[in-house]
Order: sequence, then structure tokens, then C-alpha cells
Amino acid sequence: MNLEKVLAISGQPGLYALKLQTRTGFVAESLIDGKKITVGLRSNVSLLSEISIYTHSSEKPLAEVMRAIAEKENNGPAISHKEDTAKLIAYFAEVLPDYDEDRVYASDIKKVLNWYNMLQAKGLVSKEAPEAKKAADKESEVADTPAKTAKTADDAPKAAAKKAAPKAKKDKE
Repeated sequence: MNLEKVLAISGQPGLYALKLQTRTGFVAESLIDGKKITVGLRSNVSLLSEISIYTHSSEKPLAEVMRAIAEKENNGPAISHKEDTAKLIAYFAEVLPDYDEDRVYASDIKKVLNWYNMLQAKGLVSKEAPEAKKAADKESEVADTPAKTAKTADDAPKAAAKKAAPKAKKDKE
């Protein structure tokens, strides 16, 4: 499950996918109806990949919480966020037994379940852990060499020299 480009925008309903970054903000597309909106830099925007849920021992990333919901529901939809608060809290306690009841409010639980159901309807959640993606990311970090940016093997030393050569500063007199 990749939440890297999924946004929650304050004052806007639903979730949005980041489409294009501009000088004055960015363009986002609604996951609900597909409409594109422009968002300024002053807007309060949260990346879902940066959100965590408090537990008694540490903080659990939202992607892991959504993966736990997907495992519980076998990749199906979760209960509605409009259910009774006591029922929502009991459901969330089944999904994440060690969540901190003092710092995770019912409104937070409703938001997580609403987001999960929106992402699940679009096929963006799964119960599989992204182990293959992590391994591929580590390989790309190790293989990041100057030869990768060169077009041919002959250009590799030139590209490395170009990267290593410091730019000369002009003296003003």
C-alpha cells in the first residue's frame, strides 16, 4: 500500500491524489469524484504516509494500521465511520489492541475508517506487506553510481568528473 501521494486537505472533503507540483502550490485530484483542484501553499495539507496513530509503546504508521484493517476484513470494506462511537472504538481496539485511548479520539477513529473505506473502494489498500518494494528501494540506493547517469560507458568518467568538479566563483572587485 503506497500512501506517498495521497493527501488530506483541510477544509476539503475526502482524499486527494497529488498530480502536479507548481510554483504556487500543487494540483490534486479527488479520489471520490476525480475532479482536479489547485491547492495553494498556505493550505493545511497532510500526506497520509506521514500520519501515525499513538500506541502505548510507540507510534504506528497509518499504512500499518490500514494493513491491519485489510487483514481483518480480508481486503474488504471496514465498518462505516457513521456507526455508533462505542462500536467504532471496539472495532478499532480489535484492529490495533495497544492504541492509546487517551490520545486517539473517536473522531480520529472515524477519520481512519472513512479513509480506509475510500482507499479500499479505489483498490489502494492491501493486506500484503510491501517487502518487495523495500528490497527494491535498498538495491537502488546501493546501485546509485555516476555510471547510472551516463548515457554510455565512455561518458561515465566524464559524468563523475563533472559531478565532482566544484563550480568556480566569480570574484567581484
